[in-house]
Amino acid sequence: MLADQPSHSMVHTAMRRAAHQLLDRPRIFEDPVAVGLVPEASEDAVLGAVDEHRAPLSTLLRALFAFRSRFAEDRLAEAASRGVCQYVVVGAGLDTFAWRQPPFAHKMRIFYVDHPWSLSWTTTQFHRRGLVAPQNLSFVAADLEAQELAIGLDKHGFEYESGTFLSVLGVTQYLSRDAVEALLRFAASLPPQSEIVFSFVPPNNEMEGEELAATLHGVKLTEAMGEPWMTRLRAAEAFDILTRLGFGEVYHLTPKRAQQRYFAGREDRLRAPHFEQLIAATV
Repeated sequence: MLADQPSHSMVHTAMRRAAHQLLDRPRIFEDPVAVGLVPEASEDAVLGAVDEHRAPLSTLLRALFAFRSRFAEDRLAEAASRGVCQYVVVGAGLDTFAWRQPPFAHKMRIFYVDHPWSLSWTTTQFHRRGLVAPQNLSFVAADLEAQELAIGLDKHGFEYESGTFLSVLGVTQYLSRDAVEALLRFAASLPPQSEIVFSFVPPNNEMEGEELAATLHGVKLTEAMGEPWMTRLRAAEAFDILTRLGFGEVYHLTPKRAQQRYFAGREDRLRAPHFEQLIAATV
């Protein structure tokens, strides 16, 4: 991240999520708030660049941003049914859950965590769009490389004795290995039934073809934005870390599982990508 600037990658994420709402049927993920959230995500901007959005790489990225959010929120709903009452979105960026929260979330505390520069910018965008923060939402400024997540949450009334769900999407590749492990260690310290869903990017030698091209594109693009990738994980490495930290159930949403669960029967080019994968781990 460039000094004194918000993350630029979150704008690309918001744009792809808006494009999914406008271009794909059936939708994997419903997020009408994303459309128009920033100028790049407006209906005119998306439809004006429809050929670019239909290109293979853009289609893969759109599929990623749609299904990873869907999976996290599917798991959140399951966690709420077993009594989890706090939702922490790490690297929240322009996430819109707080403004489209389903009934089960109305009694939850929601914490949007992001780097101070990014958080200042995103709250301005929400205000510009006329999105008033709901009463159950707190914005938490935290630099995960400089401090532990707990320090930021402490300032906003986080309850350590309450079941908590953490969503960490598109974040781990931007953190050092130590910061990733600190984040997972924090999740492991939470009460039973708490859960973390996080995405990770495997190393290049686990990919080929379009998947490898998408990864190399992402590395080049984000480095130019001042947001270099720092940590890549193999699934087996992630499992080893989670086991060592004492998690119980660990579920890897492999590309094959994701394809069956979210993309089966589609006649367009949306499919489960391999270049970013998801794990859910329950305390």
